[in-house]
Amino acid sequence: MLTQSLKSQIDKVWTTFWTGGVSNPLTVIEQITYLLFIRRLDELQILAERRANALGEPIKNAVYQANEQELRWSVFKDMDAETMFDLFRKADGVFDFMKNKGASTDSSFNKYMKGATFMIPTPRLLQLVVDLLSAVDMNDRDTKGDVYEYLLSKIASAGTNGQFRTPRHIIRMMVEMTNPTPEDIICDPSAGTSGFLVKAAEYILENNPQILNNPETRKRYEGDMFMGMEFDATMIRIGAMNLLLHGIENPQLNDVDALSEANSGFKSKATLILANPPFKGSLDQDAVDSSLSSVVKTTKTELLFIALILRGLKLGGRAAVIVPDGVLFGSSNAHKQIRKEILDNNQLTGVISMPSGVFKPYAGVSTAVLLFTKTGAGGTDKVWFYDMKADGLSLDDKRQDIAANDIPDIVARWNNRTAETGRNRTEKSFLVPLAEIQANNYDLSINRYKETIHVEKTYDKPAVIIERIVSLDAERGTLMAELKALLIN
Repeated sequence: MLTQSLKSQIDKVWTTFWTGGVSNPLTVIEQITYLLFIRRLDELQILAERRANALGEPIKNAVYQANEQELRWSVFKDMDAETMFDLFRKADGVFDFMKNKGASTDSSFNKYMKGATFMIPTPRLLQLVVDLLSAVDMNDRDTKGDVYEYLLSKIASAGTNGQFRTPRHIIRMMVEMTNPTPEDIICDPSAGTSGFLVKAAEYILENNPQILNNPETRKRYEGDMFMGMEFDATMIRIGAMNLLLHGIENPQLNDVDALSEANSGFKSKATLILANPPFKGSLDQDAVDSSLSSVVKTTKTELLFIALILRGLKLGGRAAVIVPDGVLFGSSNAHKQIRKEILDNNQLTGVISMPSGVFKPYAGVSTAVLLFTKTGAGGTDKVWFYDMKADGLSLDDKRQDIAANDIPDIVARWNNRTAETGRNRTEKSFLVPLAEIQANNYDLSINRYKETIHVEKTYDKPAVIIERIVSLDAERGTLMAELKALLIN
């Protein structure tokens, strides 16, 4: 758990980056990510040394050789700022070691070091960040994970790059509704900072802590259980480090454009997909994998990602996906085509309509969560709709904590959908039969099916209202005359 003191230190580092001329929030996170990896290399060396001492044997798989000791975190962290800064920047120094030899150590994070650039501008800033990270107990997975999550929260508050970060309470809601298990293969095809994968991993550990006690299930948890795609080199480094600090050593993160032919092998791979794909994007038709175009003829990314998710799921696999409202009711052939594919050829189970302020301060678009299962043979019977009005935060740019929060109710009702059958359509949630949705041109907007009770209101007749006005006017005249008399006297 983060203390207020630690948060203040992180805030100070962030401010120092900005005042030092590093204004891009992703660059700040990336530079801190490099430092975390450098510290991890020293920790691997320390573990190897302890193992060798305990067994009375030479060190196996040493990260640092005898002539490279000054490049270790435990050594340079106590140097003065100028000496440390020079050690980072010089040829074959700390940073070059991280990119080259350090990248050969056994961790999936290493392969993302290509193109890494040292951009910390001053010795003082470097020392400040090193001191901060040295103060964090990296033996505590929860603490180091919380530190990185707090750093990532700065991306959203920075604004311009906030699209890379889905609100964590929304992710948690989607994870709780899909109930990941140790048997799942969990994927996010637009991984970003790997927030969905991290929350799914935390949920699995909370409910199945025993999996870390078995070498086989532990190995699966630390690697094969989680997979994702991300084409931005900076983001994939950040996402890989986020997973690493949460105990996921070797996730299947692929540096690839998820919608391209290069990702054509993503077929029937996952049993659970959690995603917030890019909105409002449009691709060149030639850049789109032809197998996706056969499902939906479009260049719109939000529709193509749904086709990708259906292709990537195994039969019986389930998905929770955030989509812009246009996906629910868009009238183009492509919009109808993808809704028809989910409803008729697979099983749509839920639609949660979210208020437009959920993604503020950096986007005001209205969104929804689609929950569906891949069957390849239909199966949709009744679709559960929920009209979310509040998520526990104000819906303005400040996003401050408030009491109103529908998320606990959403999860509770979802997990007890048998009790939803008798609900009226005037309530927050209700069920709609497939036939009714088909009759409405596959429209999935909740307002199409929600009923509003109109309360009849009666008003006085105009003559009565006029008489009341005349009476008030006469009273006003009397009072004005009394006031004049008082002033004259």
